[in-house]
Amino acid sequence: MIKIIKCTFCNGTGKDPFDLLSAISKCIVCNGTGRIDVEEPVKKCVFCSETGRNPLGSRISCIVCGGKGYNHCEGNKNCVQCKGTGKSSDGLPCTKCGGKGMI
Repeated sequence: MIKIIKCTFCNGTGKDPFDLLSAISKCIVCNGTGRIDVEEPVKKCVFCSETGRNPLGSRISCIVCGGKGYNHCEGNKNCVQCKGTGKSSDGLPCTKCGGKGMI
């Protein structure tokens, strides 16, 4: 089942939140609609803390959730390697759970 939610990357505006190309540029995640589709079951992205933005400091979308702020995740146990944070010791996505924090 697909769930439609507000785009977290642009906060539902449909516009590029960083005005990189111009003030009227479309959001790269929702393509200007302000809404995104996520396959259920849905869990908040722990890697980007549900912001949809790459936590490594760049103005790009999260490399785990693709900028959606949410992930399709059927696991219900915290990852033993990252302990549910989704991050490895170097700040990159955990290799065991793929950055989702659940297995």
